Amino acid sequence: MSKDPSHVKLPFREKFGYSLGDAGANFVFQMMIIFQTGFYTDVMGISASAVGWMLLLVRFSDAITDPIMGAIADRTNTRWGKFRPWLIWSAVPFALLFWAAYTVPSGLSESAKLWYAVGTYTVLMMAYTVNNAPYSALNGVMTSSGSERTSLSQFRFFAAMTAAFVVQGLTLPLVKKFGDGDDAKGWSLTIGMFAVIMVGLFVITFISAKERVQPPANQKPDFWADFTGAFRNRPWLAMFGMASFMFITLALRGGSGYYYFTYYVDADALTAFVDRLGFFASPEAMADPGVGFRLLDTFGLIVKPGDSPVAVGFSMFNMTGGLVNIIGVLAAGVLANRFGKKAVFIAGLGGATLAQGCFYFVDSTSVSTMFLLTILTSLSYGPTIPLMWAMIADTADYGEWKTNRRATGFMFAGVVFALKAGLGVGGAVTGWLLAMYGYPEDADVRPLWEQAVAAQGLLAESDAAKQLWDVMILEARQTGELMGGYRKMLGFYSALFFALGWACMLFYPISKKVAIQMGEELSARRAG
Repeated sequence: MSKDPSHVKLPFREKFGYSLGDAGANFVFQMMIIFQTGFYTDVMGISASAVGWMLLLVRFSDAITDPIMGAIADRTNTRWGKFRPWLIWSAVPFALLFWAAYTVPSGLSESAKLWYAVGTYTVLMMAYTVNNAPYSALNGVMTSSGSERTSLSQFRFFAAMTAAFVVQGLTLPLVKKFGDGDDAKGWSLTIGMFAVIMVGLFVITFISAKERVQPPANQKPDFWADFTGAFRNRPWLAMFGMASFMFITLALRGGSGYYYFTYYVDADALTAFVDRLGFFASPEAMADPGVGFRLLDTFGLIVKPGDSPVAVGFSMFNMTGGLVNIIGVLAAGVLANRFGKKAVFIAGLGGATLAQGCFYFVDSTSVSTMFLLTILTSLSYGPTIPLMWAMIADTADYGEWKTNRRATGFMFAGVVFALKAGLGVGGAVTGWLLAMYGYPEDADVRPLWEQAVAAQGLLAESDAAKQLWDVMILEARQTGELMGGYRKMLGFYSALFFALGWACMLFYPISKKVAIQMGEELSARRAG
């Protein structure tokens, strides 16, 4: 019996090159789960309720585009393979649309801003599908080895978490530094820089990866068979449900975190915490800045006297979680080989659920406790990150094992749809909860500010008037009901959706024993 040619150990160069593709996509992904809702409400000035509906309704287009893209990728045949070419074809349009979605054209009316946001966000999500569905499917065709897929996923998500560390940690400080008081300008320049980096990363992945696993030789294209096969694939259904709830949580947790740190966390306590970490500009450091101080200040990671600590404090919070996630990603392979992917996933998601729920009980001044909880959440959640995508590849194997039909692209595209639907629902829930708790728009506060400016005889463009605006908008967004709402959003509601994702995984049937049996029988079948 001949050896299965697709059951290979991948070289480091290929794994590393493949991983950079997800680093590129994570510039967009992390922006969506952490900053998107806050950008739309606080920079573009769109109401929280409108943002919620926009994020949800755009997802209806994904219900069409995602499975279609998966089917197209499965039927693509080029000298580069089925999935690789889509990375190079989509790279530049994807990057340009990313920049456009976070650039606010001047002179637009309130309604025009909303329609601009709807249009750019819709097309950006289409570009995300064209790029990320084929990229994700590459995991299932570069090798048929289950352990190598887990290793490949570890490389992928180490790179992804590194990109997350950059985006979550540097975005707000860079926006503040580049904008110099003009947030819209700061966002446009920051995202433009990220977009250029994205293109380079996609090109490297295209050059590095190689496709090896092919559909059965006698398999003919049949979209309906792929579609119905997915919905008869029990492990895929479990992964689809889990991914939906998990990414609702990520969007809700990320979006809520922005509001939680901006309005709930006590500013004095956060400043003191940042000072203890060495990110506050003392008079001595300002007078004689060292190399480390200058480097941090270059990226906007220094809080200077009179500055709000939110940008740096929230960045430190995100980077702490990101670093711990990387530890979890690195441990995933060892844990999965010892206990099986399913067992590790269920344990990790359960631990993350409990730690996340504890945020509800944290006082606004207990900044150290907040950081401890994000460490515990990330330590539990981290191993699930690479395992999720390795397990989706296993669902494609499961379909082939049971029916002798393989639809790798469709399986991954379906879960990419669940991912994006989850992000949309999570963003929508964030907006609706904010509206329910009475989060005011700029337009709600502006008439009162204009009256106060007139009463004090100030010019609207003066520094004193701008400072008065900052004070009034902050007070309007720190009412008792809203302060309780921020706690519930980050704690209770985020943990609730995590728990629903955990429950879905109880129905995932591919245990360690089943995975070994499935892999051996498929290898024998492919070897002839």
